[in-house]
Amino acid sequence: MTPEVPAVLLQLAVIAGRSAMPDIPDAERASDLGLTAMLLTLAAEVWDGAAHKLVAENRALRALLGAAGDDDDLHLSALKTENDRLRALLITAQIAAEAAGDTKRQDAIWAELRASTERRKISVSLV
Repeated sequence: MTPEVPAVLLQLAVIAGRSAMPDIPDAERASDLGLTAMLLTLAAEVWDGAAHKLVAENRALRALLGAAGDDDDLHLSALKTENDRLRALLITAQIAAEAAGDTKRQDAIWAELRASTERRKISVSLV
Protein backbone atom coordinates (compact mmCIF):
# COMPACT_ATOMS: atom_id res chain seq x y z
CA MET A 1 0.00 0.00 0.00
CA THR A 2 1.28 3.44 -0.83
CA PRO A 3 1.39 5.18 1.53
CA GLU A 4 2.37 2.43 3.94
CA VAL A 5 -0.18 1.30 6.53
CA PRO A 6 1.71 2.74 9.55
CA ALA A 7 1.74 6.22 7.99
CA VAL A 8 -2.00 5.98 7.27
CA LEU A 9 -2.71 4.85 10.82
CA LEU A 10 -0.70 7.76 12.22
CA GLN A 11 -2.64 10.25 10.10
CA LEU A 12 -5.91 8.65 11.19
CA ALA A 13 -4.87 9.04 14.82
CA VAL A 14 -4.35 12.75 14.18
CA ILE A 15 -7.78 13.05 12.53
CA ALA A 16 -9.47 11.12 15.34
CA GLY A 17 -7.79 13.28 17.97
CA ARG A 18 -8.81 16.45 16.19
CA SER A 19 -12.37 15.18 15.79
CA ALA A 20 -12.62 14.83 19.57
CA MET A 21 -12.11 18.57 20.05
CA PRO A 22 -15.34 20.39 20.93
CA ASP A 23 -14.90 23.29 18.49
CA ILE A 24 -14.89 21.14 15.32
CA PRO A 25 -18.05 21.77 13.25
CA ASP A 26 -20.39 18.78 13.10
CA ALA A 27 -20.18 18.49 9.29
CA GLU A 28 -16.37 18.47 9.39
CA ARG A 29 -16.36 15.91 12.22
CA ALA A 30 -18.76 13.65 10.30
CA SER A 31 -16.67 13.95 7.14
CA ASP A 32 -13.42 13.21 8.99
CA LEU A 33 -14.89 10.24 10.82
CA GLY A 34 -16.40 8.81 7.61
CA LEU A 35 -13.04 9.12 5.87
CA THR A 36 -11.33 7.56 8.88
CA ALA A 37 -13.69 4.58 8.83
CA MET A 38 -13.11 4.02 5.11
CA LEU A 39 -9.32 4.28 5.41
CA LEU A 40 -9.24 1.94 8.41
CA THR A 41 -11.23 -0.61 6.41
CA LEU A 42 -8.80 -0.35 3.49
CA ALA A 43 -5.79 -0.48 5.81
CA ALA A 44 -7.15 -3.69 7.35
CA GLU A 45 -7.64 -5.20 3.89
CA VAL A 46 -4.14 -4.27 2.74
CA TRP A 47 -2.50 -5.34 5.98
CA ASP A 48 -4.28 -8.71 5.97
CA GLY A 49 -2.97 -9.60 2.52
CA ALA A 50 0.42 -7.89 2.65
CA ALA A 51 2.58 -10.89 3.57
CA HIS A 52 0.81 -13.16 1.07
CA LYS A 53 1.21 -10.65 -1.76
CA LEU A 54 4.86 -9.94 -1.00
CA VAL A 55 5.76 -13.65 -0.80
CA ALA A 56 3.94 -14.32 -4.10
CA GLU A 57 5.64 -11.37 -5.75
CA ASN A 58 9.08 -12.26 -4.38
CA ARG A 59 8.71 -15.82 -5.68
CA ALA A 60 7.59 -14.60 -9.10
CA LEU A 61 10.46 -12.12 -9.31
CA ARG A 62 13.02 -14.73 -8.25
CA ALA A 63 11.72 -17.14 -10.88
CA LEU A 64 11.84 -14.45 -13.56
CA LEU A 65 15.30 -13.27 -12.58
CA GLY A 66 16.80 -16.65 -11.70
CA ALA A 67 17.68 -15.10 -8.34
CA ALA A 68 18.42 -16.98 -5.16
CA GLY A 69 16.69 -16.27 -1.89
CA ASP A 70 13.78 -17.25 0.28
CA ASP A 71 11.10 -15.75 2.47
CA ASP A 72 11.78 -17.53 5.75
CA ASP A 73 11.32 -14.29 7.71
CA LEU A 74 7.67 -13.31 7.30
CA HIS A 75 7.95 -9.91 8.97
CA LEU A 76 6.53 -7.37 6.55
CA SER A 77 9.69 -5.29 6.86
CA ALA A 78 11.87 -8.25 5.82
CA LEU A 79 9.57 -9.19 2.95
CA LYS A 80 9.50 -5.58 1.74
CA THR A 81 13.30 -5.32 1.94
CA GLU A 82 13.61 -8.46 -0.19
CA ASN A 83 10.99 -7.13 -2.59
CA ASP A 84 12.91 -3.88 -2.95
CA ARG A 85 16.12 -5.84 -3.65
CA LEU A 86 14.39 -7.95 -6.31
CA ARG A 87 12.76 -4.92 -7.94
CA ALA A 88 16.18 -3.26 -8.21
CA LEU A 89 17.44 -6.39 -9.96
CA LEU A 90 14.38 -6.28 -12.21
CA ILE A 91 15.24 -2.73 -13.27
CA THR A 92 18.76 -3.85 -14.15
CA ALA A 93 17.35 -6.82 -16.07
CA GLN A 94 14.95 -4.56 -17.98
CA ILE A 95 17.77 -2.19 -18.94
CA ALA A 96 19.90 -5.11 -20.12
CA ALA A 97 17.00 -6.61 -22.10
CA GLU A 98 16.32 -3.29 -23.80
CA ALA A 99 20.01 -2.78 -24.62
CA ALA A 100 20.23 -6.30 -26.08
CA GLY A 101 16.97 -5.97 -27.99
CA ASP A 102 15.66 -9.02 -26.14
CA THR A 103 11.93 -8.51 -26.67
CA LYS A 104 11.03 -11.90 -25.21
CA ARG A 105 12.73 -10.95 -21.93
CA GLN A 106 11.12 -7.51 -21.99
CA ASP A 107 7.69 -9.08 -22.54
CA ALA A 108 8.25 -11.43 -19.59
CA ILE A 109 9.23 -8.52 -17.36
CA TRP A 110 6.21 -6.47 -18.41
CA ALA A 111 3.95 -9.48 -17.84
CA GLU A 112 5.21 -9.75 -14.27
CA LEU A 113 4.74 -6.02 -13.70
CA ARG A 114 1.13 -6.33 -14.88
CA ALA A 115 0.61 -9.37 -12.64
CA SER A 116 2.12 -7.46 -9.72
CA THR A 117 -0.33 -4.62 -10.31
CA GLU A 118 -3.22 -7.09 -10.30
CA ARG A 119 -2.00 -8.65 -7.02
CA ARG A 120 -1.89 -5.23 -5.37
CA LYS A 121 -5.44 -4.19 -6.27
CA ILE A 122 -7.79 -3.52 -3.40
CA SER A 123 -11.54 -4.00 -3.20
CA VAL A 124 -12.28 -0.40 -4.23
CA SER A 125 -9.92 -0.35 -7.22
CA LEU A 126 -11.65 1.24 -10.16
CA VAL A 127 -9.83 -0.77 -12.82
